Amino acid sequence: MRDWAIYRIPPGSRIDTPLCRLAEDVAALSRWRRYGLAFLLGVAAAATMPPLDLTPLLAVAFPGLLWLDDGSAGPGASFRLGWVFGFGFFLAGLYWIAAALFVDLDRFWWLVPFAAAGLPAGFAIYVGLALLGASLVARTLHLPPAARAFAFAVAWSAAEWVRGHAFTGLPWNLIGYAWSGGFPGAGAMLQSVALVGIYGLGFVTVLAVSLLALLGSPRHGPMPAVRRWAPAIAAGLLIVVPALGGAVRLAVTPTVLTGPRLRLVQPSIPQSLKWDPAAARDNFRRLLDLSATPARDRLSAILWPEAAIPFLLGRDEPARRAIAAVVPKGGFLITGALRANPSPAPVAEIWNSIEALDDRGEIVAHYDKAHLVPFGEYVPFRNLLPITKITAGTMDFSAGRGPQTIDLPGLPPFAPLVCYEAIFPGAVVDETDRPAWMLNVTNDAWYGRSSGPYQHFAIARTRAVEEGLPLVRVANNGISAVIDPLGRVLARTDLDAIGYVDTALPGPASPTPYARLGDWMLLGLLVLGVVPVALRLH
Repeated sequence: MRDWAIYRIPPGSRIDTPLCRLAEDVAALSRWRRYGLAFLLGVAAAATMPPLDLTPLLAVAFPGLLWLDDGSAGPGASFRLGWVFGFGFFLAGLYWIAAALFVDLDRFWWLVPFAAAGLPAGFAIYVGLALLGASLVARTLHLPPAARAFAFAVAWSAAEWVRGHAFTGLPWNLIGYAWSGGFPGAGAMLQSVALVGIYGLGFVTVLAVSLLALLGSPRHGPMPAVRRWAPAIAAGLLIVVPALGGAVRLAVTPTVLTGPRLRLVQPSIPQSLKWDPAAARDNFRRLLDLSATPARDRLSAILWPEAAIPFLLGRDEPARRAIAAVVPKGGFLITGALRANPSPAPVAEIWNSIEALDDRGEIVAHYDKAHLVPFGEYVPFRNLLPITKITAGTMDFSAGRGPQTIDLPGLPPFAPLVCYEAIFPGAVVDETDRPAWMLNVTNDAWYGRSSGPYQHFAIARTRAVEEGLPLVRVANNGISAVIDPLGRVLARTDLDAIGYVDTALPGPASPTPYARLGDWMLLGLLVLGVVPVALRLH
């Protein structure tokens, strides 16, 4: 079945343009050429994510996908087309997940194909369903091209939301993150997430670039230039207006550094040595030495990364005494650590936690990670699957109770987040006990010098803008940074760097609309997006 808009125009009355002819040529592709182009367009869409940040490629990838779908012969063809596009997108964007298996390749070599290709194949189903849903609505209702663009943006955004929540969720490389990197002006556009969240920014982005596909629709007779270029004008306004608003927000909102001073310690211990008993003493000493270096100004807290200590602090008094020696007087050392059920009972349960120690070496607060990584921290359906988790040890981690706020004397209250808990929009703070900042401890050493650490950092940074809260990110290896409530990076260490950063904590902003309403903002956008579909907007 070819584009309904093309075949409603009487023969001999169409006015073609180069873009019209290109759109028809793309729609006419078949077999391997059709699916090969869909795959390449998906790869192009992935290139808009960090660290490449080639955001303008969205204006190629999505119109190209819609033009290809003009040539779909039915629902099955639309689904296959969307799946191939999604496979290219996720294969190029998530290839680095397989790198985690290379840390212990002798044990997990057989999982590499599943991680490298199986996960992208599974996530591509969401894209296939989005294109299928939009195409079914468009063909059933005989929608004109403009309404079809809205239908596709609604379907894509709904599919992204489901991907972020179903089967524990993985909202990684949502299309809105094309604005989270270093492309000029991206920081201004990213301010939109304070209003509508990252899902809402994705809807606006997909709608804008999908409207560009209308430039390939043939015209019936001459028309005014404004009407001819209306899709491009509308697409431009959808990007320019929020970006201008974001630029004004950045210009009129200075960073306020009134908080206590913190030290972020990044030891960059290779993952191959992280849990090596022979290296445990040297790893611990590196953390202590970096922490003990004299500071120019008084520190209120020293921050260590995820699972910085490879033993149970609650059961290791000598380690706590060693830590107490480097804790600032009257301050704290806050670290990622493994936590077990209280001694002297045998270890029966274990958590991936954040623990705070005072200058006496006493553990005065803790947080247990609630959103665990499947197959990394626990094995789903363990009784049915004959495999072990890829992290050290055989015991599955237990899940904590969810977002909470830790309040320590001399520090503003903070929301603790362990590793990829920072990727979940609207699920990072306890809004009933709102904190003044967020602390994210992580370890990206698993992924080497790949796209993974850069994407992880950009995603975590977006949470600061959404919530209107500063984010302090401390990585074993990766990117450690202090980020203000508007997403401005005030201090950072780079991938593979060994060292520390001393910096003041930025103050929080007022709660954002997204912090107050969450994904109800997305629902409002989707309802608005359905209106042009119902009205069959031309």
